[in-house]
Amino acid sequence: MIEKLDQTEIRIIGSLIEKEIATPEYYPLTLNSLINACNQKSSRDPVVNYDETIVENAVNVLREKRLVRRVTGDDMRVPKYRQTFTEELNLLPDETAVMCVLMLRGPQTPGEIKNRTGRLYNFANLNSVNDTIEKLSRREFPLVKKLPRQAGMKEARYAHLLSGEEILDVSEVLSVESKNETADRIQSLEEELKNIHRELNLLKEQFQKFRKQFE
Repeated sequence: MIEKLDQTEIRIIGSLIEKEIATPEYYPLTLNSLINACNQKSSRDPVVNYDETIVENAVNVLREKRLVRRVTGDDMRVPKYRQTFTEELNLLPDETAVMCVLMLRGPQTPGEIKNRTGRLYNFANLNSVNDTIEKLSRREFPLVKKLPRQAGMKEARYAHLLSGEEILDVSEVLSVESKNETADRIQSLEEELKNIHRELNLLKEQFQKFRKQFE
């Protein structure tokens, strides 16, 4: 089991994993390359704008947690960084790919995960994605959790648990509250519409009476 991670730490690890697999020729990453990877506009949700201080501070915390390692050498002009997250958790390649896209893009359906892991791992079909998700959720310390299905969606979404269960719980509560607020608003608008109809009917009746005075 690892310590809970904040959103910046999760973005950093996810970015390192992605670059390690997708562009190994540029890995490990310099601090500047890591900042660019975190702030990348494609394949990221949400898009962030971390500065050097934010990333450097988070990297130092991750080094203390033994999830990131600083790499130096005579052939390197500046230090570079590599992730040890997958080693600490003994993640297989398929598990690594699923965790990576969940860390970089938030909760997703199995179909979305399959479509977005193309450069990281070649899942044969949707069943293989579901099998990997199942493995991650059945660990001694689960890494993935199924979220309540959203209205209008055919598939349930899955989220990582690296920030803890309470983060998901708050998100689910806010989602329910938002739906309740929407329902209340709709009900209020319906009442207003009924009142308008009543007033229009009353005005219509008054107008008819007024017209009869001149017939």
